[in-house]
Amino acid sequence: MDATILQKLAAVIQSRQINRPEGSYTTYLFEQGQDKILKKLGEETAEVIIASKNQDKGSITYEMADLVYHLMVLMAFHGLSWED
Repeated sequence: MDATILQKLAAVIQSRQINRPEGSYTTYLFEQGQDKILKKLGEETAEVIIASKNQDKGSITYEMADLVYHLMVLMAFHGLSWED
């Protein structure tokens, strides 16, 4: 995977954290706070596990993408980057 994709996604997430555009799911997560972000991270982790147990490559890929996104939201919440 091209690391610039993760850098671009991190920039969008950080922008949403700062600007909080209305209607953005990322804005919603930041406004709900850490508990909501952690809940979603847990849900996505469980979905990755289920997809893996079902050996469904398409679902595994989709759920892993969701997991990485929610992990990156949590990273932004704490002011962390991949370099940390």
